[in-house]
Amino acid sequence: MTSLARRRLLAACALSACGLARVRDARAASDKATVALVMKSLNDPFVVSMIEGARNYQRHYTSQLDLTTHGTLTDNDVAGQIHIVESLIDAKTNAIVIAPADSLALVPVAAKAIAAGVIVIAIDNPFDEAAQDAANITIPFVGPDSRRGARLVGAYLGSKLKAGDEVGIIEGPTNDRNAQQRTVGFKDAMNAAGMHIADTDGGEWTVASGKAIALQMLYAHPALRGLLCANDNIAMGAIDAVRIAGKKDRVLVTGYNNIDAVQPMLDDGRLLATVEQFGARQAVFGVDVAVKALVERRRQKDLSPYMETPVQLVTKGRGKGFRFGAS
Repeated sequence: MTSLARRRLLAACALSACGLARVRDARAASDKATVALVMKSLNDPFVVSMIEGARNYQRHYTSQLDLTTHGTLTDNDVAGQIHIVESLIDAKTNAIVIAPADSLALVPVAAKAIAAGVIVIAIDNPFDEAAQDAANITIPFVGPDSRRGARLVGAYLGSKLKAGDEVGIIEGPTNDRNAQQRTVGFKDAMNAAGMHIADTDGGEWTVASGKAIALQMLYAHPALRGLLCANDNIAMGAIDAVRIAGKKDRVLVTGYNNIDAVQPMLDDGRLLATVEQFGARQAVFGVDVAVKALVERRRQKDLSPYMETPVQLVTKGRGKGFRFGAS
């Protein structure tokens, strides 16, 4: 990504007022731009923060932007998201900003939306590139480089261990591109630090999944010194597993997302580090890109394929106080 493109994206919020002011010129006063935000599990704190960010953005432009927010009961409810998108197509929504539950399985319904004239933007989790090519579509991704974020937190863990130490990687759902990229980033960092990856296993983005997998790893690999977790929910489960196994001072745990619930764990050392990817602002950027596309009457194929948002390492004493900025 060029520095110019990055600067343009980081300036999106500052420019949004100017862009939205033009909506009224482009449409009748009673005809708002209709944008739908489609998320994964509404029980996930990270998802909640993204929805809150988008709603706060919309509150500043209620006369010009009609924003609806939608989500599923679980993180991996692919059928639920497909149903939501089909309903939005039938409702003739102007644009859909979606965090796809499955990078492959959501491509056909996204292609259906695009064919119906709906602008589709991905946030948080990009659509599979090969599947897009096969469907002859391009769905812009507005979001962070998950591999880079995983390398950041992995390198920090590596700095606290010594070469040859054993670590485990707890992934998210195997069909999720974010989970895949974070695993690649964790492995990059561990290989660079000379760590031995004793085990890699995946499940759901939940505390229960993290706890179950971590317990299995801790008992299967008694020499384990670190657990790299694909999100903070998984990390919280892993922290509980470390406590149960009696290895609190032996095994270091890292997370990803910097949700509020892990702040006390960062402060008291139960969580070594996590990654801030600014979910609320990420949702704002996605909605802003969609609105600008509508205002400028741009077609789907004319949109930039990737607009990168920042990631930052978060450690003890440096949590919610971090400023928003590129990594």
